[in-house]
Amino acid sequence: MASPSATTAPSLASAAVNLGATEVNATTTPRATKRTKLHGRAFYESIGSPKYIVAPMVDQSEFAWRMLTRSFLPADEQHKLLCYTPMFHARLFTEAPKYRDSHFQPIRGPLTADSPRLDSPDYVPFLDGNPEFDRSLFVQFCANDPAYLLSAAKLVAPYCDAVDLNLGCPQGIAKRGQYGSFLQENQELIFELINTLHKELDIPVTAKIRILDTKEATLKYAQNVLRAGASILTVHGRRREQKGHQTGLADWEYIRYLRENLPKETVIFANGNILQHTDLEKCLAATGADGVMSAEGDLSDPGLFARPPAVGEEGREYWRSKDGSRGGWRVDAVLRRYLDIIYKYVLEQKPPVRRPLFMPGDDVAWLEEATSTSFETTQVNDTSEEPARKKHKSANGSASTLSTTHTTATTTNNNSNNPHLDKKALQTSPNLVSMQPHCFHLLRHFVTHHTDVRDLLARARNGSEIGKYEAILSQVERKVAQGLLEYERTGGSSFDVDVLETLYQETEDFKDDPESSAQARRENKRPWWVVQPIIRPLPKEALAKGALQLSKKELKAQAAKKAAAADGGDAGVTVASVFGSKDQEVKKTASEEAPVPVQGQNGGETTVESLETTTSFPKSELVSG
Repeated sequence: MASPSATTAPSLASAAVNLGATEVNATTTPRATKRTKLHGRAFYESIGSPKYIVAPMVDQSEFAWRMLTRSFLPADEQHKLLCYTPMFHARLFTEAPKYRDSHFQPIRGPLTADSPRLDSPDYVPFLDGNPEFDRSLFVQFCANDPAYLLSAAKLVAPYCDAVDLNLGCPQGIAKRGQYGSFLQENQELIFELINTLHKELDIPVTAKIRILDTKEATLKYAQNVLRAGASILTVHGRRREQKGHQTGLADWEYIRYLRENLPKETVIFANGNILQHTDLEKCLAATGADGVMSAEGDLSDPGLFARPPAVGEEGREYWRSKDGSRGGWRVDAVLRRYLDIIYKYVLEQKPPVRRPLFMPGDDVAWLEEATSTSFETTQVNDTSEEPARKKHKSANGSASTLSTTHTTATTTNNNSNNPHLDKKALQTSPNLVSMQPHCFHLLRHFVTHHTDVRDLLARARNGSEIGKYEAILSQVERKVAQGLLEYERTGGSSFDVDVLETLYQETEDFKDDPESSAQARRENKRPWWVVQPIIRPLPKEALAKGALQLSKKELKAQAAKKAAAADGGDAGVTVASVFGSKDQEVKKTASEEAPVPVQGQNGGETTVESLETTTSFPKSELVSG
């Protein structure tokens, strides 16, 4: 395939054209012929040999986010970006229609064993796996029972290219449920799970694992997975205990070891340490993998897989510093794209007509207009007799073209042919439920400077109240414009000096420390109006800040190592050597202690199935296994 790194991401206008190029239309959607089941590299080549992959992320790699990530690529490259669905629970997916329909929506109706397939004249596609715009697509399940896994896989098989088994989830709920990375001690069950799909499913099965304590043990693990019938092996270069403040760095050397010791025809995807676009090729070169997968990097910057525009071709969406050394996609541009995708595909409404994104030199009169940071302005305080459109403008500033028909997503949806658009169904739509955590992740750096927007976002929650997100976009656009004007007024010093030079001074003594995140922070820092990665503190830094505490066992190990050093042994006591390579009992701070349910969108059944988070921003740091 032609690498996306060799092309420039399309502008917002061209992206809108790309998104509009294919409508969901039962009469024009091509009917798929029955596929021949391929395996291994033959299968990989049949889907275009993708180099870049959007990782499976719990409640975060849903349809709308996949579409947003694809939108930054040229139209002829979008289908070559391989995407995974969020991880689904195989038993719940099989037994609970409510869970199934609120997570995976390939057709305009409930998904059952009797649902029409792509070659049926009754097939009317909706979102997930739509052959027009959501391929290539792998559906991921967690499971510990081959029968449940097969039943769930058969339900999704007509609407995806492969089914993936999650063997990497490290969260506490996975330990209690005995799935994900907590199956790695039961290699016989892993073999049975994969082999059952390999023999019984008419599409390929793949698997995603984490590394073990040694390269040799990891190799045996990989060989078992491949022998069972996995067509593609994804390797997350972290061990099971590397999560939260213990996440640390992924070990690319383990993946290189697998590449050199597995058969050459083995297809391997590498996962871990992807913060920005340049890391993609670094990972491929270091590991020898066929493709590179990103989870948190993509959540922070969905334009990650697209090559940045050339100097002088930034347009209105992409910001570049005055010296040309730093750049990134503007948060207001990314948020606009995201909302437009929600309107067009999820709500099946026309997006509002918006003014061009602001650039210094444009008219600034709109910045002088009265604005409000309250959602309730028009409902509670406004008693005038102005038309509804003017009331909305008064409340939401620059979103002046937004009609009140968009304030609540359900007001104009009377499509009896699509139960997914019913008011109740929209409350549990995977694409709308995920909007708040996605926005917190995108705006993580922005809201540290603008807490009023953070407060608005904390109250927005479900995206079915789309008007609230329009109000948030309005505030974001206004503040980005003000930030850009300040950057120009100060000749760039508002960031280049006040922020960047200060960071350099603060981190100078730690930039070469392998147990410090200082160098990553220096390389990835951007202005708050630009999307950028969230740099996790490494374990030593988390300990120093009090976010992580050693258990009694670890404190004893640390004391023993210090004693050995005093007696002439190895004096190097690192955080890694204290934690060791086995699962450890690490005390968490109060902010990390409890699991977070998935907003109850799937009823009582799935409250206990949600994963733990370690962030004050709702679900903004959920990662793939």
